[in-house]
Order: sequence, then structure tokens, then C-alpha cells
Amino acid sequence: MLILAAGSSTRMGKPKQLLPYKNTTLLGWTIQNALKLNTHKIFCVLGANAMQIRSSIQNKKIEIIENKEYLEGLSSSIVIGVTTIKNTNTDGVLIMLADQPKVSAVILEKLTTTFKRNKNRIVAANYGHKIGVPAIFPRSKFDLLLQLKGDKGAGDVIKNNAIPVAIKYEYLADIDTVEHYETLLATEKEK
Repeated sequence: MLILAAGSSTRMGKPKQLLPYKNTTLLGWTIQNALKLNTHKIFCVLGANAMQIRSSIQNKKIEIIENKEYLEGLSSSIVIGVTTIKNTNTDGVLIMLADQPKVSAVILEKLTTTFKRNKNRIVAANYGHKIGVPAIFPRSKFDLLLQLKGDKGAGDVIKNNAIPVAIKYEYLADIDTVEHYETLLATEKEK
């Protein structure tokens, strides 16, 4: 599993990975859900504010990969992560973002269960209007992920190179701005 958390949060104005959420942080919540899967290894790519973020997750059972090239865009985190994972004994990689707090352990489990039945296909979340991450890429697609450049994400590989197995979910919004974060917190209070 690969959690992408290297961004500089320019639209947020502060490290969104460290925003408080459910007695932890946005990144801490993502890691907690990932750990519930009991997967082989969880890798987390850090970049901007790496030292500060690293100290907030140092007690988690994950491996941290530092992306010193994070300013080159999202693709640089995918490339460094997949390069590391390529050297492990795995059939595929589940790529997820640190800023999608609605991605629960249940969603991750459904993706992995579906992947076990479709090991040669990409398994991705379908938000109704687009297909994207979280998504699982089989080892046969690693080279396509390694070719990504700039601020392109894994969605480009999903759209351009295969017909994925898509699992429909409500919109799993990214938390990119203060307004997104405030909406998330307000929604949580309503429950």
C-alpha cells in the first residue's frame, strides 16, 4: 500500500496532513484505516514539511519514503513509491491519498477483495463522474506508473491504459482548501 502525503498544501496554507481529525490528524486517520487491512507493508511518501509530519506518525507501523523532488508534482511521489514497492514481493499496489478522510477501512477492504478476483486489472473507486484513487494497480502496470511526469496522478494510468474494474462510492472528496476542511468537520458534527 502506498499513501501519498508529500504535497505542500498550497491551497490550504498549512500542512493539511497535520489538520486535526477524529482524535488524530488527516494523515493519521488515513494510516489508521490502512493498518486495519493487515496488508504486507504500508509505505507513506512525505515531501513538504517532512520532518514535522514524520514526527506526528513516528509511532505508526509504516515505512516512510522521503520524496525530495515533491515540487515536481504528484507523479514524483508515485514514481519514488512504486520504485520502492517494485522491489518487494507483491502482486500490486494500492495507491491512496492522505487527504481523503472518507476512505474507510471498509472501502479499502472491498478494493482489495475485488483485486484478489481480478489480479491483472486495475481496481479503482468510481465516484459517478470520474474513476480514480484509491485504486489498486497490478504489477503489470508498474512500468506505466513509473512513466508519469509532472503533476499527473495515477488517474492518468487508469484512464489511458486499461478498462478498470470500478467500484461505485459516494464522492470521496479531497481536502484541499480551508472550506473543504470546514465542510468536513461540519458534516461530522451533524452525525
